[in-house]
Amino acid sequence: MATTVKLNTGAQMPIMGLGTWKSPPRQGNESEVGEGVNTSIKDGVVKREDLFIVSKLWCTFHEKSMVRKSCEKTLSDLKLDYLDLYLIHWPMGLKAGEDLFPLDSAGETINDDTNFLETWEAMEELVDAGLVKAIGVSNFNKEQIQAILNKPGLKSSQQPGGVPPGSPERPWAKPEDPSLLEDPNIKAIAAKHNKTPAQVLIRFHIQRNVIAIPKSITPSRIQENFQVLDFVLTEEEMKTIVGFNRNWRVFPLQESLKHKDYPFHA
Repeated sequence: MATTVKLNTGAQMPIMGLGTWKSPPRQGNESEVGEGVNTSIKDGVVKREDLFIVSKLWCTFHEKSMVRKSCEKTLSDLKLDYLDLYLIHWPMGLKAGEDLFPLDSAGETINDDTNFLETWEAMEELVDAGLVKAIGVSNFNKEQIQAILNKPGLKSSQQPGGVPPGSPERPWAKPEDPSLLEDPNIKAIAAKHNKTPAQVLIRFHIQRNVIAIPKSITPSRIQENFQVLDFVLTEEEMKTIVGFNRNWRVFPLQESLKHKDYPFHA
């Protein structure tokens, strides 16, 4: 199978992302990622053009005047001249300031009045400036994505989101709730292919042409996660895994339920 997905810009994005899970400002690890990437390039381990590096615009930087500054800070931390893909992390704008997740006394997010369509226009300017190769959105619902597609100008190259079958990593999971990694059906599929349950679930995604970014900091597990290109799930096995869908979300972001652009009502 193909190991890349072609974006609407013509760029080829790897079907899997391994190593560092995320590097937007919200995760607070862009400087460390930049050190690792810069060292690897300097040492000749990898060329910049062989890497596909993605980051995200956080919610407190949705003001048009702040978008470029946020991107330039990311590039500075990552020690890069450009990003391959830059995403709007969420459609909801939050109050600008040092607090990346501003909450009121009721524990709800302090929102701003920005419009994600205007934020998108500022994202388009980043492409024109050569700071990013492509732009996209994250955690937008279909109506919000369509609103961007209906605008003149650049179209979104990607819409990432958490799509584990049944969302086994949901933070509100109870101890008695089922785990896909321990499910007898998943374990049986794994045994048949001489793979781990995690490898089966990763393969499920990339076989649907969905880019998978499994999270791990363990070198042996990172290598194991990549060993999913040498087997194919049958149609029946794919249907079995699809059947685990429970319409759960890993990050429902309930603190923003009242935000005008909260995406999960639709």
